[in-house]
Order: sequence, then structure tokens, then C-alpha cells
Amino acid sequence: MVWHWSVDVKKFQKENPRAFRLWRLEQLINYGPQGEKLSRKEIRKYWRELKERIDPEEKRLIEFFLWRKVYSLPPRKFFWEK
Repeated sequence: MVWHWSVDVKKFQKENPRAFRLWRLEQLINYGPQGEKLSRKEIRKYWRELKERIDPEEKRLIEFFLWRKVYSLPPRKFFWEK
């Protein structure tokens, strides 16, 4: 686990395990798993709260992998175009 300057991880995990897990999943999704594997079961469990807190592009990717939900991209919505 990576050190976070703004959060006392041990204290947060002990005092509020559910909020810690949501925060941790959000961190892993937005900033990369850094060697950890994401659990499909856990993401599905917390999806209602997570989907509002993560990057929209990551949200679309996760929805595709978990539920095969496909979006049509709007015009000029490619990473190389601004």
C-alpha cells in the first residue's frame, strides 16, 4: 500500500472500514492498482457510490468490462484530439 500524505490509513481503516474500502477502491481505480488486483465482486458491491467518485473514462471502461455496457463516443472524443 502506498503512503498517503493526507490520510492516516491505519486509523481510517480501523475507525470506518466501509468508508476506507470505498476510498481505497476509488484511489486504485483513479490512480492505478500499483500491483494490487481489483476485485470484481467488491467493485460491483460498491458501484453505486463509486461511479460518482471516479474518472468518467474509467467509469465507462469498468461498465464495459463488468456489464458489457457500450457507449457511442461523441464526435472528436479521442485521446489525440482536443
